[in-house]
Amino acid sequence: MLGRFILLKIFLLLLCCSKITENAKKSLASLKRENPWFEPTLAIIQAHNDTMTQEMNKSFAREIGLRVIHICLPEGSSKDEIVNEILRLNEDPNVQGLALDLPESLYSSKVLNAVKPEKDVDGVSDVNLGRLVRGDTYDCLVPPTVCAVIELLEDLGGKTVLLVGTGRAVGAALQCVLQQEGAATLSCRWKAPQLQSQLQHADVVVLGSTKPDDVPVSWIKPGTTIISCSRDLLSEKHNYGQQNNHAAENAVGPLAIAMRMQNMVKNTERWIQSQRYRKWDLRCLKLQPLTPVPSDIEISRAQSPKAVDVLAKEIGLLTDEIEIYGQTKAKVRLSLLERLKDQPDGKYVLVAGITPTPLGEGKSTVTIGLVQALTAHLNINSFACLRQPSQGPTFGVKGGAAGGGYAQVIPMEEFNLHLTGDIHAITAANNLLAAAIDARILHENTQSDKALYSRLVPVVNGVRGFSAIQLARLRRLGINKTDPGTLTEEEISKFVRLDIDPSTITWQRVVDTNDRFLRKITVGQANTEKGFVRQAQFDIAVASEIMAILALTTSLQDMKERLGKMVVANDKKGEPVTAEDLGVTGALTVLMKDAIKPTLMQTLEGTPVFVHAGPFANIAHGNSSVLADKIALKLVGEKGFVVTEAGFGADIGMEKFFNIKCRASGLVPSVVVLVATVRALKMHGGGPNVTAGAPLKKEYTEENLQLVADGCCNLQKQIQITQLFGVPVVVALNVFKTDSPAEVDLVCEIAKQSGAFDAVPCNHWSAGGRGAVKLAQAVEKAANQKNSFKYLYSLELPIVEKIRIIAQKVYGAQDIELSPTAQSQVDRYTRQGFGNLPICMAKTHLSLSHQPERKGVPTGFILPISDVRASIGAGFIYPLVGTMSTMPGLPTRPCFYDIDLDPVTEQVKGLF
Repeated sequence: MLGRFILLKIFLLLLCCSKITENAKKSLASLKRENPWFEPTLAIIQAHNDTMTQEMNKSFAREIGLRVIHICLPEGSSKDEIVNEILRLNEDPNVQGLALDLPESLYSSKVLNAVKPEKDVDGVSDVNLGRLVRGDTYDCLVPPTVCAVIELLEDLGGKTVLLVGTGRAVGAALQCVLQQEGAATLSCRWKAPQLQSQLQHADVVVLGSTKPDDVPVSWIKPGTTIISCSRDLLSEKHNYGQQNNHAAENAVGPLAIAMRMQNMVKNTERWIQSQRYRKWDLRCLKLQPLTPVPSDIEISRAQSPKAVDVLAKEIGLLTDEIEIYGQTKAKVRLSLLERLKDQPDGKYVLVAGITPTPLGEGKSTVTIGLVQALTAHLNINSFACLRQPSQGPTFGVKGGAAGGGYAQVIPMEEFNLHLTGDIHAITAANNLLAAAIDARILHENTQSDKALYSRLVPVVNGVRGFSAIQLARLRRLGINKTDPGTLTEEEISKFVRLDIDPSTITWQRVVDTNDRFLRKITVGQANTEKGFVRQAQFDIAVASEIMAILALTTSLQDMKERLGKMVVANDKKGEPVTAEDLGVTGALTVLMKDAIKPTLMQTLEGTPVFVHAGPFANIAHGNSSVLADKIALKLVGEKGFVVTEAGFGADIGMEKFFNIKCRASGLVPSVVVLVATVRALKMHGGGPNVTAGAPLKKEYTEENLQLVADGCCNLQKQIQITQLFGVPVVVALNVFKTDSPAEVDLVCEIAKQSGAFDAVPCNHWSAGGRGAVKLAQAVEKAANQKNSFKYLYSLELPIVEKIRIIAQKVYGAQDIELSPTAQSQVDRYTRQGFGNLPICMAKTHLSLSHQPERKGVPTGFILPISDVRASIGAGFIYPLVGTMSTMPGLPTRPCFYDIDLDPVTEQVKGLF
C-alpha cells in the first residue's frame, strides 16, 4: 500500500510539472510567432557542483524552447566575484532573465540586490519582494520555490505553518504568500529553544534546509504535512496520518524549476511589452523669465537640468539604450530603431530662414522655443534635432549655438564645448586617412613591387595571408585568389600600386579651430620624406566629408560603406582612388563607432533634444543627422513633432535638406517654419550696413514701414522657394523690443499674401515656450494640411543641368557659367559614374547670388562655377560658386577674449 501511495504522489507531481511546462511552452511559442527575431534567454549563475540541478534546468528550458546560458563558477567563489558576473549579465541586452543557484552562505542582500529587478526571475531582490508584500502581484514575480510549496499544499485556511531554516528572501516571500492564503505563519531557526514546542503545534512544516540529526522526528506531531525546500532534489514530504506512516517523494526541486521557467515566460512577456513604444511621462521644468533678459549663460546656469537618465526614462528609452556622459548628456544607441521599427513616425518640421544678415535671425532659438511650446505648454510630444557647433565659430566670431535667451539647450557650455567628442573623432579619422595617402605615395615611390608585397602581406607565424579588406581589393581588381603565394608578378603589381597622382589629391587635413595660416601649407619637408614635397591645406573639421557622412548615414553598416567609398584622389590613369583602396575603412569605422550615436540633452523647460553632426551649410549640406531625426520620429509617437533646423537661408540649408537629406533618409517633411526678423528685413530693404560691436543705426531701432515692405521681397522669395517643394510654410517672426506693432503686422500680412499658411509673431527669447504657443498651434494646423512634397530635380539629369535648375529656380540666376576646370571635373565625374548624385552647392550664405553684398532679391546675374568636387562617400557633387573658403579665420577680437574659467567654481565664463 505504501509503495502505491508513493507512486501515486510521484505521478501527480510529474503531472503538475508537465502541465506547468506545457503551458509555458505554448505561451513562449506564441511570443516567438509574434516576434520571430526574438530568442528569449535565461542566464543561470551556479557556484556549486550540483550537476543534477544544472541538467534539470537545461532539460526544462529545452522542453519549453528557452535558451539557457549556464555560468558555472568555481565552488568557493566570493560574493564580489558573483556580483561582478551578475553586473555583466545585467548589461547584456540579449539576456531577459537571471537566476542564481548558490550555496546558502552566498545569498546575501548584496548579491540578491545586484540582480536587476526586471531580470530577477527568482523574485528575490528587495524590489520584487517589496511589491509582493504590498500585494502588487502583477508587477512582481513570486519566487519559484514559494510557488512550488503553495502548489503542493491544499486548503490552508486556518492552519498553522511553521517555516524552519528558510533563507531570509524565500522565507519572507513564503510568509507573505501563506498569509495571503489564510494560514497563520511562524518562523524558527533549527537551534532555537522554542523549536520543539512550535513543531508540536504546527499543521504544516516547511523545511528550508536539511534537518539536523539532533532534531528527532518525534517532535513533529502525527499527521503534520512536511515539505522540504532544501537543495536535495529528492526532497521529502511526510504525511503522518498515523505514527511512522511516511512517504519520500521527488517534490519541491523539479517543481520549483518548472515554476522558474514559468516565471521566465512571464518575464519574457514583460520584456517584449517593455520593448514596445512607451507613452511619455515627461516632467517639464518651470521657467521664471526675468526682465531685462540676462545673458544666455546666466539663464542656463539658473536652471537645474534633470539627470539625463531620468529624461531618457521619461521619453521611453530603455536603460541599455543610453550611454551616459556626466550628468546631463547621453549617447543613444541605434538598437532603438530596431525595437521601434513598427512604431509610426511623428510629424517632421524643418526650421529655415530668410537670407542671413549680421543682425541674426534666430533659427536655433525658434527651433528650441517651438519644441518648448509644443511639449511644455500644449502637452504634445516633441523633439528638437540640432547640429553640434564647431569650436571654430565658438572661439571665433559667432559664439555659441545653443539657442538663446529663454529658448536654449542646457547646459549651454557643455553643448558648445567638446560635447561627447564627435568632432574630435571626425578629426582623428580624417587625419588618419590623410596620413595614409601621403605614406602610401612615399612607400610606392621608394620600394619595388616585391618589397611592397612583402610588407603589405607579411608573414605572421610562418604564414602569409590577406586581410579582409585586401581580399576585397583583389576582387575589385578582378583577381579571384585567396592564397598570397599564387599571385603572378603582374597581379602583385596591380595589387600593391595605387599609383596616386599627387596633383589630384582632394583629401585635406582638418582641425576644429579657425586658423587662416593653414589655408595653404607645404607637407613633406623633413629629410626622412626623401624629397616628396607637395602643397596642401587644412580645412575646418566640420568641412570634412566624414562629417557629411555622419549626418547622412542610416546605420553603422551604411557608414562603413560610405567611408570606404570616399574618393581621395585619382590614379595616373584617371581612375578614382578610395579609402577602401588604402585599406583604412575598418580603422575609420572604429574611430567613428561612438560618434554615430546621437547625443541626448534637454531644453530650459526639460524637453528632449538630440545634438548630432554639424556640417556647414555653405560648404556642405548644413543639417543635423538623419539618425537623430529617425530616432526622434519614433520616440515622439504618431501625434508628436520632430523639429530640426537647416543652416542659413532656405535657398541653401532648406534646398539641401530636401534634395540631399530627404533623399538619403526617405523621410517626408510636414511643415517648413521660415524665420524672419523685422531688423533683417530692413537690411534687405536697403538699410545701412551693420558693424559688429557698434550701436545699431536708427533705421533698425525706429519704425520704418517702407524699409520693412521693401525688405519683404527676400521673405517672399524664400516662401516661393519652399513652395517649389510642395510643403506648407509657416513664417515665424522673431520679435524684438524695438519692433513696432505696425511693422510686425505688416510682415505677417505680406507673408500670408505671399502664400504662407500662417505668419506668427514670437517672443520665446524673452518668455520661453509660452512665447511660441501661437507658432506651435499654427505648425500643428499646417502639419494636417495636404502635403505634395517633391524633389526639385531628377537625379538622372546631367550634372550641369541639375546645377542650372538650382541656380535659376532657387537663386533666381539668369544662367550659370562653368570655368574650364569645373567643366573638366564634371566630365571626369560623369565618366567615372558619379553623374547621378544630388548637388550640394558651395555658395555664400549672405546673398541669393554669389555676391555677399547683394541683399534682397538679386536678378539677372550669371552664377559662376569655379570648380566642381565630389563627396562620393557622402553621396553628392559639390560645385564651388566663386571663391569659397573651407577654413575660417579669426577676427581682430575673437570671442576667446571673453571666455575664462573660474578656478574655484570651475564655471565657464564668457560664452553667450
